[in-house]
Amino acid sequence: MIVVRFKVKCKPDRADALIAAFKDVVAASRPLEGVVNFDIGRDLTDPNSFIAFEVFEDKEALDRQEALPATQKTIALLGDVLAEPPAATIFHVASSEPWG
Repeated sequence: MIVVRFKVKCKPDRADALIAAFKDVVAASRPLEGVVNFDIGRDLTDPNSFIAFEVFEDKEALDRQEALPATQKTIALLGDVLAEPPAATIFHVASSEPWG
C-alpha cells in the first residue's frame, strides 16, 4: 500500500481556482481502480493551505491516478496559483488495520 501526503499553499486570490481543480481531481480519482482513499482538505489554521491524503493499493494505482486528465490539468495550474513549493511525502505501508 502507498500513502501520499501532499500539501500546497496557494496565493490568497487563487484559492477558488485551486478548489475547483481539486474537486475535479477528487471526483475522477475516487472511483479509480486501486484507489483506497482520496481526500483533499483545507488547513483549519491557514485557509490558503490544502492537504491531500491519498491511499493506493500499489504503485500502478498511483500511476493511473497521476495520469488522469484532471490530475494533469491541476498539476499544470499549480505554477500559477502556488505561493510556495509544494511539500509531498510518499509512505510505503506494509500493513494497516481499522482503528477503534
